[in-house]
Amino acid sequence: MTPVVKALVTAASASYTANCALGIAVATGRLDTSRARWVHHAVYVATVTLSLGAAAALLRTRDRALLRLLPAAVPLAAIPHVSARTRGHVLLALTAAPAYVATLAAVRS
Repeated sequence: MTPVVKALVTAASASYTANCALGIAVATGRLDTSRARWVHHAVYVATVTLSLGAAAALLRTRDRALLRLLPAAVPLAAIPHVSARTRGHVLLALTAAPAYVATLAAVRS
């Protein structure tokens, strides 16, 4: 496992976690981003970009951890089409968590 692959998987996982934390904070009223809604969108774009980079690096190195990351692609692709004001948005976003945890564990071992 190369340091670059580990770094990309770690960064993608951290970005996903940060985006979920931000979304939960907004949904529960602990944080008001009404004047800066773009922040959540920017972190989402960073998450997708880092995840694509991690997937490309795993593919290039033929690392089987790629198979653990791939399931995250479905919720990441679908989430923009589900209203952020619904419970479905939260549940869909959380379905990517196992893929990030499994991939992170695979590259750390």
